[in-house]
Amino acid sequence: MIFSQQGNGRKTTEQTFEEVKREIAGYKDIAKAIIDLAVYGKAQNRSYERLALFVDTIGPRLSGSKNLDTAIKYMHNALKENGLENVHLEPVKIPHWERGEESAMMVEPRCHNLAILGLGNSIATPPEGITAEILVVTSFDELHARAPEAKGKIVVYNEPYISYGETVQYRSQGAVEAAKAGAVASLIRSIASFSINSPHTGWQYYRSDVPRIPTACISVEDAEMMARMSSKGMKIVVNLKMEAKTYPDASSFNTVGEIVGSKYPEQVVLVSGHLDSWDVGQGAMDDGGGAFISWEALSLIKNLGLRPKRTLRLVLWTGEEQGGVGANQYYQLHKVNISNFDIVMESDEGTFMPTGLAFTGSDKARSIMREVMQLLQPINVTAVYENGGGTDVDYWVQDGVPGASLLDDITKYFWFHHSNGDTMTVQDPNQMNLCAAVWTVVSYVIADMEEMLPR
Repeated sequence: MIFSQQGNGRKTTEQTFEEVKREIAGYKDIAKAIIDLAVYGKAQNRSYERLALFVDTIGPRLSGSKNLDTAIKYMHNALKENGLENVHLEPVKIPHWERGEESAMMVEPRCHNLAILGLGNSIATPPEGITAEILVVTSFDELHARAPEAKGKIVVYNEPYISYGETVQYRSQGAVEAAKAGAVASLIRSIASFSINSPHTGWQYYRSDVPRIPTACISVEDAEMMARMSSKGMKIVVNLKMEAKTYPDASSFNTVGEIVGSKYPEQVVLVSGHLDSWDVGQGAMDDGGGAFISWEALSLIKNLGLRPKRTLRLVLWTGEEQGGVGANQYYQLHKVNISNFDIVMESDEGTFMPTGLAFTGSDKARSIMREVMQLLQPINVTAVYENGGGTDVDYWVQDGVPGASLLDDITKYFWFHHSNGDTMTVQDPNQMNLCAAVWTVVSYVIADMEEMLPR
């Protein structure tokens, strides 16, 4: 296989796959040095300790909040103190929604306090709340079939959890579908694979042609209980109170730091995670871990006195939880230089025990990634999977830039996701060390290879 790459302002060079393979194998000692420093050496547990200090000091970081502003200032200073280059903030506008006080009380057939979290972008109820009978459904199909019964009621979705990707539609579209049927509010069973009466929040979308109704998530236990009661013919009445409020878009920033390339500084390998979180828990897992192993990658490379041929750029996104809002504005600003983006990497699915790398790109680029991942044999994380990318980098991937995301054991990820359970207690320092080693080896080697990844 012949690999030809048009370099920016450079002659077209041609490398055979065997030559590329040999070039990558030549990074074995550097890869070993990165792994040793991250996992066993002086940098052991550093990303964990940095993250703990950050989330314990600042707490959760909702889009538009003072906490998020504080977090961005904190990281801007931290990256400067770490000696990264071109540390700067890039202004963007992001949504500003606040939940306020909220409660849901079952008042018939008995009194029971329901565990709820309002969903992002929800409107408020009147001050006295909404008191209405509930209609429990398990799917949109059932709701559509029973639409006449939904009028004037609160729709409760008790949808089974299949996978996050498949089930999250009930959170994002549940209010719109219930409103179409004339419901006055909707309560959605949390999109979680395990629950200890924990509601899990998240963003939801209204449609301009459908009335807006208040919407919140409830715990798996309460959804199942109301489904059982309803199936026995019991009439259930709930009082829902929500103070939720949407403000004008807020000013925020994507936070950027670099190690400037020695030979092709205009070419970029981008590593990233998002700094914003939901307003519950600490946002340690989503996405503190991903943001901090991305910072750690540049720190480790600096510690080893390495400078790759291409620029290694760290971006800590803002407004991700509202649909990659900060990242979209970054893309609009920088896409003029798209041919200089070698790969875009995002870690936003936990930093548990790493299992490999998800990658999207050409077949030739994938075979190169397989070789790069062989450098991680010392920690036995060598697999390359499909579908690399993430909310914040998919804008680039859809335009043909190779994309990668960290894969790890997410068995427990949705136990804690978007809930009060997303705290530092979820994180494991040894697992973060391993994730940082994978992230650093991959980003450094791609940034230092003579040729950009073929598209």
